[in-house]
Amino acid sequence: MDLPRPTSSPGLISRSIRIDPPTFGAAFEALPTPRTGWSAPDDALVLGGDAAATITATGTDRFAEIRMGADELFESGDVHAGTEAARPRLFGGFAFHEGGCSGSPWEPFPEARFVLPRVQVTFADNGTWLTVNDASTDATAATVEERLDRERTAIEGSTVVDDRPPRPGIRERRRTTDRRAWKRSVEAAIERIRNGDLRKVVLAQALEAELAATFPRAATLERLTAKYPDCHRYWFEPDDGEAMFFGATPERLVSLRGRTVETDALAGTTGRGETPAEDEWLAEELLADSKNVHEHDLVAETIRAQLEPYAASIAAGSRRVRRLATVQHLHTPITAELDADRHVLELVEALHPTPAVGGLPPAQALETIHETEPFDRGWYAAPVGWIDAAGNGAFAVAIRSAVAEPTRATLFAGVGLVADSDPDQEWDEIQLKYRPILDELEADR
Repeated sequence: MDLPRPTSSPGLISRSIRIDPPTFGAAFEALPTPRTGWSAPDDALVLGGDAAATITATGTDRFAEIRMGADELFESGDVHAGTEAARPRLFGGFAFHEGGCSGSPWEPFPEARFVLPRVQVTFADNGTWLTVNDASTDATAATVEERLDRERTAIEGSTVVDDRPPRPGIRERRRTTDRRAWKRSVEAAIERIRNGDLRKVVLAQALEAELAATFPRAATLERLTAKYPDCHRYWFEPDDGEAMFFGATPERLVSLRGRTVETDALAGTTGRGETPAEDEWLAEELLADSKNVHEHDLVAETIRAQLEPYAASIAAGSRRVRRLATVQHLHTPITAELDADRHVLELVEALHPTPAVGGLPPAQALETIHETEPFDRGWYAAPVGWIDAAGNGAFAVAIRSAVAEPTRATLFAGVGLVADSDPDQEWDEIQLKYRPILDELEADR
């Protein structure tokens, strides 16, 4: 853990004020690195800059270590948030598995890292708020309020000449898994499933794109937010600010408020139609497809089983189709009431990885993933989200994602395999899942 103060310090000091709303691009560019962001259908859009505190961890105990660091940070403090959405929160994520950040492009990302932004802009229903946090040993309310005034002047006065620079274009693409190798991998996994060693496994691919121009971070994030309002959007820069992990995921891992838990089973995919009639036909076909329904039900059943040790009651909605800009998914909402007060990270650790991104049984599925995928997953398909002082929080599964560097991006996508999976159909599904990020990289037409 890397905290900037000993436990004997006065604690966290935080102040917030309402400000005139800047544009997304202006606020993003005005904030110092490393920048952090979060936006979700039922949450405020938050932009963070710099770090008042950073908590990192590695290994199998990384969830517990992050929780201990968060408890220590929030243990005492002088906080005036103005509104709940602008309260101090730690934003960050975890690697998919222990040791999963050793290869390119993951070297700058620890296996677990959470940041308390020093400067935070929150676009909430009741206005736009500026927050300044300080957890250093020499922090005082006066110094925080002085910085709040300076940052307000900078943020409200920030302008961007061109809020939406064009998409960069792709000069060259390189797949880490070609089609022939993919077919062999899928057939080997299916054989394990039919032999009874596995019930399901999720295999992923990576696509490297050399960009024709510098990656426009603010414009890309703003476009994703506008195009995928029903998804969780997230972005995290490591300490050096050279790279950024970002995405727009339809899959919520878990949210906790008090003792109320919300989560989703999301598995089973088809494309979108070119007409409303074709779109509806594809949705009905998805609902009736035995392979996709079987894959989905495995995920829903496992999530319920993972929640049962913590829950006084669990309820699941009906299976339905969830439509996104480029794909449609089978979706079952799941809610639970806990039997005792819990920290959100207890539930994150219990639920990760869901069968939607790992497989069943979990140990055998992870072994197959390690043996098959020729790249490190890093934070791809892992939990990303936020934690507050009460132990509440919200986490998403980091799919539909990429790591962007100034002139290169690495995209990730995966599919769930069951006994009757077809290698060619699974290949096509992965190409669909690249589209949300590829659409923001390919040159404007």
